[in-house]
Amino acid sequence: MKQYEASAKTVEEAIELGLQELGVSIGDVDVQVVEEGSKGLFGLFGSRPVKVRLTVKDSEEDPLADLLEDKKPAKAKKEPEKKPEKKPAEKKVEEKKPAPEKKKAEKKPEPAAEKKAETKIEKPEIRPMEKPEVTMIPAEELAADSPAGIAHAFLMEMTRLMGVDVTIDMGTDADGNVYGYINGDTLGILIGRRGETLDAVQYLTSLKVNRGREGYIRVTLDTENYRAKREDTLIRLANRMANRALRTGRKVSLEPMNPYERRIIHYALQQTSGVTTHSEGEEPNRHVVITNKK
Repeated sequence: MKQYEASAKTVEEAIELGLQELGVSIGDVDVQVVEEGSKGLFGLFGSRPVKVRLTVKDSEEDPLADLLEDKKPAKAKKEPEKKPEKKPAEKKVEEKKPAPEKKKAEKKPEPAAEKKAETKIEKPEIRPMEKPEVTMIPAEELAADSPAGIAHAFLMEMTRLMGVDVTIDMGTDADGNVYGYINGDTLGILIGRRGETLDAVQYLTSLKVNRGREGYIRVTLDTENYRAKREDTLIRLANRMANRALRTGRKVSLEPMNPYERRIIHYALQQTSGVTTHSEGEEPNRHVVITNKK
């Protein structure tokens, strides 16, 4: 029985590392959380990584294996028909009359096997999220009373108090929404577990920018390209879970996610012909369910 232990900041990332190391998909292994890890003080210091153990399953390697093996005995039945040579030709013809029944038995599983094989081979059409065009604002042109300027000043003060030495580049899109790119957080202090710290900082910055303002301005923050990496991880997760739903014919429930991450999963599988997605549960346990179309 093949096993592998992987460690990472989150359970999902540890599982991803283990699957890459073993060269299998999530449906081929049993996952056991060895150590749940720790956020540390305020989710910033003294954190411990999550450790999981992946065990490759022995029985559920390939759902089509049984169907493919069923074909082999059918072919073996043809051999005994050629052996009897002692009896007259007339008797051979009479003994071979049941042969049409065997042909019927052989033809029935073949279409089913072909359909299932096609279902397994079919790959979901994965689409990344459409990103708006952001225009970066040079530091010398950043007005202090503008939404981007207010966000920049607030973030610089907050990171100073947190003891994180960073630089922040600001930009806006065509609708006036604010984007901040934080550079220098090599330890991931501003990211936290599954981006929880980054989401919290983004929420506080949004409150600061929209305070006393009539129209709402969306604020999006990123550090060390975390958002793009997380989106790529979620898209690959959507691909694996969609294939699993197609292969097994059963619905697949993902772990709880925030609204932004759920939207990535929905959008990634929106054009996939074989599956549908919807969300179930209440916050903070609301999660995406992938269902095979029948």
